[in-house]
Amino acid sequence: MITLLLAAIYLAFISLGLPDAMLGSAWPSMFVDFDVPVSYAGIVSAIIAFGTIISSLASDRITKWLGASKTTAISALITALSLLGFAFSQEFWMLCVISVPYGLGAGSVDAALNNYVSIHFASRHMNWLHCMWGLGATIGPFIMGSALTNGLDWSDGYIIASIIQIVIAGILFISLPVWKKPMTDTTQEMSEEQKKPLRLKDVISLKGAWAVMITFFCYCAVEAIASLWASTYINLEKGIDAETAALWGSLYVLGITVGRAICGFISIKLNDVQLTRLGEGIMVIGFTLMLLPLPQGFTLAGLITFGIGSAPIYPCIIHSTPARFGADKSQALIGVQMASAYTGTCLMPSLFGIFANHISIALFPVFVGALTILMIIMFEVYNKKAKIQ
Repeated sequence: MITLLLAAIYLAFISLGLPDAMLGSAWPSMFVDFDVPVSYAGIVSAIIAFGTIISSLASDRITKWLGASKTTAISALITALSLLGFAFSQEFWMLCVISVPYGLGAGSVDAALNNYVSIHFASRHMNWLHCMWGLGATIGPFIMGSALTNGLDWSDGYIIASIIQIVIAGILFISLPVWKKPMTDTTQEMSEEQKKPLRLKDVISLKGAWAVMITFFCYCAVEAIASLWASTYINLEKGIDAETAALWGSLYVLGITVGRAICGFISIKLNDVQLTRLGEGIMVIGFTLMLLPLPQGFTLAGLITFGIGSAPIYPCIIHSTPARFGADKSQALIGVQMASAYTGTCLMPSLFGIFANHISIALFPVFVGALTILMIIMFEVYNKKAKIQ
């Protein structure tokens, strides 16, 4: 039963990552069809992010009401139908409307799954599951790219992705009984007082909560900035042609995905805090290689190293949350962490864009380096307050 449950959760993580990068792949065709400025992609992205933040903050109430399994299955279905809505949108305003349930579905499942896995499974599974998210995030653009290069439309790419998501949602609904049998339901073990959802102000007031929120904000800001701007930095600052720069930029995400696969094995020997610190150290080496005036090859090595170092940060901190705050509070804490993460993802790439436009794209390694240092400091503040060594 454990194997079947893990298979279902792995599939859910692939489902979570599948639509994440599709908008970026499809937008060069979409904005022409919708007859809107290319910058309007930011509007769609912001609506999705806002919906995700709202549902992340509400995840404690939703998950304690429905349970992790039903929340995951329903959210996967909502995302699938939203992708179908994208495919059939005829006007830009329709795209914006459909983006609302898209974001709401993504936030709930992300927080619910992360909490469920952090309570019931070892750290290696958290790393491998987030590796599956990377796999899904890779498959999405591949589907869209294949559709466009084979004479289909961007809407066809979204239809294909929607069908895959509907199948995954169906499998998740079928698997609902499996979620209950292998292990006890922690929600049922809680007292009536513990089952009550925490208010936001109560969550933030927990010892160390604000520090870990800033840690998540910084990490996801770094990840989003590197994903969006690395190729442009390599192209404009390092003089690499656009096609090669696009390939080099993608290696950052590949580094995260491969790094999480490796971290699953390393976590057998190192605990969450040790593995996070190891990742932070590797990140420092990565952005230092990009920052120094070294030959182009060092920039590539720095970007890959930075991605590999980023790999354990997100899954390991989440996995340690129930041990730090207790299983009765972890869903609320993880929901707030997700909201902080999505806020960083939403705001900071645009802020760096302003810096790059008005000052210089050369600030890329400085910007991500400064956020990385702040993340490291906040993580240690969190550890001190949580008395974690």
